[in-house]
Amino acid sequence: MMENQYDVVVIGAGPAGAVASTRLIQDGFSVLVLEKMEFPRFVIGESLLPKCMDYLEKLELLAAVEDKRFQVKTGVTFYHDEEVCEFSFSERYTEGWDYTYQVKRADFDHALILEAQKKGVNVSFNSEVTDVKTSAEEQVVSYLDSTGTEHKIHARFVVDASGYGRVLPRMFNLEKPAVSIPRGSIFTHVKDSKRTEKASDNIFVHAFRENTAWVWSIPFSDGTASVGVVGEVDFINECAEDDGVKFKELIREFPGLDGRFKDLEVMFEPKKILNYSISVEKMYGEGFVLCGNSTEFLDPVFSSGVTLAIASGYHAADLVCNQLKGQEVDWEREYVDFMKHGIEVFRSYVDGWYSGDLHTIFFTENGNPEFKKQICSVLAGYVWDKTNPFVKRHATVLPTLAKVISMATKT
Repeated sequence: MMENQYDVVVIGAGPAGAVASTRLIQDGFSVLVLEKMEFPRFVIGESLLPKCMDYLEKLELLAAVEDKRFQVKTGVTFYHDEEVCEFSFSERYTEGWDYTYQVKRADFDHALILEAQKKGVNVSFNSEVTDVKTSAEEQVVSYLDSTGTEHKIHARFVVDASGYGRVLPRMFNLEKPAVSIPRGSIFTHVKDSKRTEKASDNIFVHAFRENTAWVWSIPFSDGTASVGVVGEVDFINECAEDDGVKFKELIREFPGLDGRFKDLEVMFEPKKILNYSISVEKMYGEGFVLCGNSTEFLDPVFSSGVTLAIASGYHAADLVCNQLKGQEVDWEREYVDFMKHGIEVFRSYVDGWYSGDLHTIFFTENGNPEFKKQICSVLAGYVWDKTNPFVKRHATVLPTLAKVISMATKT
């Protein structure tokens, strides 16, 4: 093989890129990953879902993650108006994992791509893709390395796993706005020395401002935690003013956190992201496929981002393997329909969160335990299990159930 020739170029070394490249190398294809940044690097989105574990185990990446001794996550705790609703992953409808991890993404992402390198993936950090030309015959990827030297790589296929960088969507004019209300987030990492048994080691999520905003706390195994607020853009801008004064006040005093962060010690000054929800016109084209946040990002409320990134990276690479072996691949049915189903299930739950339907269901006094198990499976990331009524009828089941509960409480 020539130095500038690979079977597949993967753009981005985050979870989607690490998973995709590992799947490709499993079948013996040569892979070059081009990553714009140097790893480890900070990125938000630290709470995994059990579904991720399926893919990490398949690709023999799980041991590398376990070696990092991340915080074990066994469920999620929701708060609202001093009410509490806890989901335990061990009490779910779909067969799968009872736990996953809460991770510092700098460490998690670095562990995955290092393991991919050990398996034979070539990775070039500090490498910025400047041009991609695709055709039926071959794909040509141009990039600048850390010295500013330009390179041209010839490949049989390109996988865009560039995340928020969205290299091919921008380059090929594939971006389209999301249909959701524009929202943003402000966040930091903090010392978590007052963590109590009541606070739990799982993620804490608390809605406020009539369900238009919510706060999170994600404990890490090193005695720190990720804390942040999500809300509509004007409110997040207000929270971020004057070096995040209002945000810091919220974290110190928020109900349910019980003064856990009263003596707030931040690891870095609060960061802000606005208008993060975005979509694309198409997920694939001649010689390329998009995965991870290059396709669509919904909302952080159910920690779906990494799960969708890993799932899309795996399935995209699996189909690339088939195509490069000469098999017929129906990208629309086998990839787009599959990914859109998972995205749309999560979208229904995001919509239900902000509409208040989920709060009505979560905090009802006489909740159906079987319904709770089925919802728990969705919260665990098993959004492709169509035997689950809360997956199969995701678009209608939440508003219908919330309406029934509301009517029952009025009588």
